[in-house]
Amino acid sequence: MFFRKKEPLGAAEWIIAGLGNPDRKYENTRHNAGFMTIDALSEKYDVRVDRIKYKSLCATVNMEGKKVLLMKPSTYMNLSGQAVTEAMAFFKIPPERVLVILDDITQPVGHLRIRRKGSDGGHNGMKNIIYLSGSDQFPRIKVGVGQKPPQWDLADWVLSSFTQSEQSDVEKAVDNACQAAALIVNGQIDKAMNLFN
Repeated sequence: MFFRKKEPLGAAEWIIAGLGNPDRKYENTRHNAGFMTIDALSEKYDVRVDRIKYKSLCATVNMEGKKVLLMKPSTYMNLSGQAVTEAMAFFKIPPERVLVILDDITQPVGHLRIRRKGSDGGHNGMKNIIYLSGSDQFPRIKVGVGQKPPQWDLADWVLSSFTQSEQSDVEKAVDNACQAAALIVNGQIDKAMNLFN
């Protein structure tokens, strides 16, 4: 049996969609915690998330024995659902097997909140995914990016960069999110919630 180093975008069993904004100027901003986690997963599984498909940058990885499509939508945050639902339709994957990783301004920097399903929580990317798919049954990992200080405008806050002092907490959260994602794909969401919530 021959194995190719670079797998084709074959029949995915799971989708992991990290939410963010595609322009370089948004790198390392609070709103891009989802992209940061996908980048960390790509490093961990030694793939490049660079194929343009489903309005996203994609790669397929073998995670816990499952074929998983990693996605970074290139639609901008508020239209994330266009990318996610396109991939779901192509692979016929139900919401229960689409893990969404996003930023959460209700959690301190570095904290995770893992949910089996639920409302959009006021997050525009999640709102668009739920709206276009007609379902809120998506498991999700919410990466804490800190509460908005009173003097800040919300849009300015989520598009601001993490500070130097926050960097190690963010890196730890992203690492934990990678571990949680592997558990969730392996059907162990309860364990992920117990370990990281």
